[in-house]
Amino acid sequence: MAGEPTVAEKLKNLFELQTIDSKIDEIEILKGELPIEVSDLEDEIAGLETRINRLTDNIAEFDSEISKHRANIKEAEALIERYNTQLDNVKNNREYDALMKELEMQNLEIQLSEKKIRGVEKDKERKAETLEANQERLDRKSKDLATKKVELEEIIKKTEKEEQKLRKEAEKWRKKIEDRLLRAYDRTRTNYRNGLAVVTVERNACGGCFNMIPPQLQLEIAMQKKIIACEHCSRVLVDDTIAAEVTGETEVA
Repeated sequence: MAGEPTVAEKLKNLFELQTIDSKIDEIEILKGELPIEVSDLEDEIAGLETRINRLTDNIAEFDSEISKHRANIKEAEALIERYNTQLDNVKNNREYDALMKELEMQNLEIQLSEKKIRGVEKDKERKAETLEANQERLDRKSKDLATKKVELEEIIKKTEKEEQKLRKEAEKWRKKIEDRLLRAYDRTRTNYRNGLAVVTVERNACGGCFNMIPPQLQLEIAMQKKIIACEHCSRVLVDDTIAAEVTGETEVA
C-alpha cells in the first residue's frame, strides 16, 4: 500500500493540476462570452416566439369577431329588404308603424356592427404592427444566433480534442490530491479571475499578487517541507524547481 505523499509530492500534484487547469482556462477564454451569448439569444428567441404565437392568436380572434359582426350586418340587410317588400302590402297604419320601427332597429344594428368592426380593426392593426416588429426582431436575433453558433462550433471543433484530453488529465491529478487541499485549491481559483491558486515565486514576489516574500519564507518554500500560502492572496507558493519539473512533464501536444 502506497504511503502518505510527501509535501514535495503534494506541491507537485497541485502545480500539475494548476498547469492543466490554466490551459483549460485559456480555451474558455478563447470561447469568450459566446456560450453565454448563445444561451441568452436562445432564451430571447423562445420568448419572442411565444409572444408572436400569442399575437397571432389575438389577430385570429379579431378576424373571428369581425366576421361575426359582418354576419350580423348581412342578417340585418336581409331583414331590411324583407321589411321594405312588406311595406308595399301594408293594410293599415299600425302595420306600417311596426315595419318602420323594425327597419329603424335593423339600421341601428348595422350602424352598431359597423362601429364595432372599426374598433376591432384598429385593435387588429395595432396588434399586427406589434407582430411585425416582433417578427423582425426574431429574424434579426435568429441570424445573430446562427452566426454565433457557427463561431462557437468552429472554436469547439478546434479545441474539443485538446480540452477533453486536458479535462481527463486534470481529473487524474485531482484524484491524487487530498480533499482538504482540493477544496482550498478550488476555493482560491474561484476567488480570482485568472484562476491561479498555485503560483511560483517570481523576483522575490508572489507570482499571483506580486507582494514581496521575505527571504526566510522563500527559503522555507525552497525546502518543500510544508505547504506555504501567500499571506496576502492565499495562493499556494511553490519553488521554481517544481515548476520546471512540471512544465517539462505536462506539455500537451
